Amino acid sequence: MKILFDFLPIILFFGAFKYAEGHKDWAADFASRHFGAIVAGGQVGANEAPVLLATVVVIFATLAQVAWLKARGKKVDLMLWISLVLVVVLGGLTIWFHNETFIKWKPSGLYWAMGLAFWISQAFFGRSLLRLMMGDQLQLPDAVWRHLNFAWIAFFAMMGLLNLWVAYSFDTATWVNFKLFGGIGLMFVFVFVQGFYISKYLPEESGPDETPKA
Repeated sequence: MKILFDFLPIILFFGAFKYAEGHKDWAADFASRHFGAIVAGGQVGANEAPVLLATVVVIFATLAQVAWLKARGKKVDLMLWISLVLVVVLGGLTIWFHNETFIKWKPSGLYWAMGLAFWISQAFFGRSLLRLMMGDQLQLPDAVWRHLNFAWIAFFAMMGLLNLWVAYSFDTATWVNFKLFGGIGLMFVFVFVQGFYISKYLPEESGPDETPKA
């Protein structure tokens, strides 16, 4: 359930973009009438409307996530706070300038910010940020936590570069598809591979003692 909650803004972004892309004239009229006040010139073109409306949706979705967690007294993860700042700033620039370039930088900014946070925590404080987040759930040797921490740093760095390569090498529709299926898919593969790596370091669960019968 938490996975669905975490990826909900991306899913909604994808859905809003695909719907608006199939109804460009309606999307342009809707965006101009309802969001013209926050768009430079007050008018949104048919080709700009899909990504602009999807950006509006992802901003509201991320804000709603934070508000929901705060209202329930739950902790807002660091990644969500960073995502909120980036989506409001870069999404706001996308809407105002009706330029999709800004929102395309958002995933890379998020990946690199998280990678930087993991690196600073390990390099300057000698603590694995991953261990702080998951130490209560997993008991692993210190060296393994360090290896996992650096693996996530490398993964975040690679994903940030990959996002920009797709954004500048292909059209917006392809980038949107990659943002949902490629980004989430690679994340699951990475976590799956890590599961194999850490499995040999997990303590074995001993079964109930069997007393031989006389």
